[in-house]
Amino acid sequence: HLYLYDLVTKKIDTLTKGIYNESSPRWSPDGTQIAFVSNRTADPDRNANSDIWIIDAKPNSVMKQVTTWTGRDSGPEWSPDGKQIAYVRSTSSDNYFMYDQTILCVVSKDGGEPKLLSKTLDRPVGSPLWTKDGVNLHALVTDDRTRYVAQFAVADGKMTKTLTGNRSVSALERHPSGTILTVMSDPQTPSELYALESGNLRRLTTHQEAFLAPLALATVEGFTSKSKDGASVSNLLYRPANAVKGVKLPTILFIHGGPVAQDEFSFDLSRQMLSAAGYAVVAVNYRGSNGRGLEYSKIISADWGNKEVLDILGATDYLVQNGIADPEKLGIGGWSYGGILTNYTIASDTRFKAASSGAGVAMISSLYGVDQYILQYENELGSPWKNFDKYVALSYPFLKADRIKTPTQFMVGESDFNVPSVGSEQMYQALRSLGTPTELIIYPGQFHGITNPSFQKDRFERYIKWFNAYLKK
Repeated sequence: HLYLYDLVTKKIDTLTKGIYNESSPRWSPDGTQIAFVSNRTADPDRNANSDIWIIDAKPNSVMKQVTTWTGRDSGPEWSPDGKQIAYVRSTSSDNYFMYDQTILCVVSKDGGEPKLLSKTLDRPVGSPLWTKDGVNLHALVTDDRTRYVAQFAVADGKMTKTLTGNRSVSALERHPSGTILTVMSDPQTPSELYALESGNLRRLTTHQEAFLAPLALATVEGFTSKSKDGASVSNLLYRPANAVKGVKLPTILFIHGGPVAQDEFSFDLSRQMLSAAGYAVVAVNYRGSNGRGLEYSKIISADWGNKEVLDILGATDYLVQNGIADPEKLGIGGWSYGGILTNYTIASDTRFKAASSGAGVAMISSLYGVDQYILQYENELGSPWKNFDKYVALSYPFLKADRIKTPTQFMVGESDFNVPSVGSEQMYQALRSLGTPTELIIYPGQFHGITNPSFQKDRFERYIKWFNAYLKK
């Protein structure tokens, strides 16, 4: 809920009440109102709808609904004059948005029909930020392994790219002078602060220089592979700093989660560490990823472990055919959906000599009511009692575990309520019963991300030890 705290009297008042959650509060420029986001449908647990609301910043005020899109509206930002609100909304008006992307919008603070400034772009747009004069909006655009800064005219939506290139911008803020502050990284530089002035970057911080000084980083390059069904897939290749040109390398395909995310030309410490152990490391933006348009993401709906696997194998074929990867020393791994795809891939192809599956799933039906994806199951697969055959078909890594010949390491957090440990435990037990080399590591007290520093260190030491045992014989 929203609460109003008086700094003088130290008194706190509740502004919103009920069974609902409020998020993203933003003060109006004159400090009299607060815009926020809430799902005020009859049963908010059963859908992903949200709208922008406004409430006066005083006790017992009545909230007013600004947007009425039956999809998801979020991220409100007031215009400098306090008359309009910029925000992003889902492309779909349905109540389910796993594979959706956001459109940049502007609406009057009194409501009404919004302007959809990026509707024809077919790329996710976020982090709207008004220019000082209120005529334009800065925003971040996610596009094929990059995130760039663009400016949108509020009057007609005309877009001008203001900061592009093989880099990733992750945040925007405006100084009162009008200068834009950004957080940016590239494959050789972890995130730092920069000022964006008339299209030019001025670096403000050097926090990472001491960290980078003793390191020999992998080089990073993009490449495009073709999948068996003809799909074009964008990927990244990390080559160890000491790699000898023309020599085939033991190779790890390290697969991102999401699935609606993408690997970018940003600094990736995980892949840098694996590459520093002597591996070519590959990031595959399989179908289901974002940055390539809405259809590219949506095509895997209710068809998990199919086209994504074709894309991973297509990238593998490219690496072997071009003399980059040693075909006898291939590994695969990932976390979350990356762990799930690791399971799907090793159950589909036996060429991988080692795998590491983090926070993965294989027996889909056993997760219904156990994990947090009820809306996804019911919207994509239907209820298990109505469409159990679909759940069975998508559970092939577990139900066809005898196809798996790859020694596989399973990792998960003990308290992971996102992708619970049962998914990893089931696969570990299946491979143990089959006599396939395997191990199971459960990190005590950890959730979906491993946050304990000693466990983070342990995880990468175990990755490298496991892959070394099978790929460096």
